[in-house]
Amino acid sequence: MLITSIGQGLLWTPLVIGVFITFRILDIPDLTTEGSFPLGAAVTVSAMLSGQSAIVASLLGFLAGCIAGWVTGVLDTKLHMPSLLAGILTMTGLYSVNMHIMGKSNVPLLNQKVLMNVLPASWSLDLQTIAIGAVVTGLVIVLLIWLFKTRLGLSLMATGDNPAMGAANGIHTDRMVIIGYMVSNGCIALSGALIAQSNGYADIGMGIGTIVIGLASVLVGEIFLHGRQMWLRLTAMALGAVIYRYLLTVAMGLGFPVDDLKILSAGILVVVICLPILRNKYRTRQQLNRYLKQIGVDEHATTSSLKRQASPEGLLSRDSK
Repeated sequence: MLITSIGQGLLWTPLVIGVFITFRILDIPDLTTEGSFPLGAAVTVSAMLSGQSAIVASLLGFLAGCIAGWVTGVLDTKLHMPSLLAGILTMTGLYSVNMHIMGKSNVPLLNQKVLMNVLPASWSLDLQTIAIGAVVTGLVIVLLIWLFKTRLGLSLMATGDNPAMGAANGIHTDRMVIIGYMVSNGCIALSGALIAQSNGYADIGMGIGTIVIGLASVLVGEIFLHGRQMWLRLTAMALGAVIYRYLLTVAMGLGFPVDDLKILSAGILVVVICLPILRNKYRTRQQLNRYLKQIGVDEHATTSSLKRQASPEGLLSRDSK
């Protein structure tokens, strides 16, 4: 169970990293994810069926995702559409695009040599999946670490942190946003290409709920591994993807039907959103208690006094005086 979760989590990691780029770096809720993920799968499978190798087909899927991100970026920056609406429009249009690319709703990979087949046949399928996922994920993380150390990457992060300040320092913020969309959706489409090769088919509906999967994995990774260094943050995305897949695998092992995976994904997202909030409240409460002890104030007396003052009787008594 754990081995399978590691392999599948590594294949989903490029999607999680793509969601991380728009959600955390650019501070943009991008719904293009649900269209670019099946786009990468559709382009990759169609290219492999037309005679291209798995590596070339996967790169074509990545480039197709970059184009989808470019479209969303242009709608956002040049036509001044809200980013949420721009993503929805691109996602909706990509449904028809994916249908035209595949020709039908589901296209199987019949007797095609996928990336996993490059490895020795004596290896188990789980081991092959882990190896390919680790190589692709490691390559993506290394390239992104290098990118964010360049002037382009620093400009991209500055645009996400403070667009007005970035523009004041000569950064073309619209261009940076478009590049961010392209890199993000390219990674998402690459993940779709890997999942399609792992499953053995591309399906028009395989992108439904991927934004929830990506967000949940991002938040799970940040709970278990947090830091300011970019390599640590990207590694947390891989860890979050693996933990998320493991949680789903455990849920299925407990008897949950496959049809409930989407609601389980939504439930996990709710939990990981609420956990940091509750944790911060608990830490704030603990810090307040320590401060009250240091100054010699009774915590319970202070709490009851505040409640008394907030009650209608307390207000009435103060007014009467």
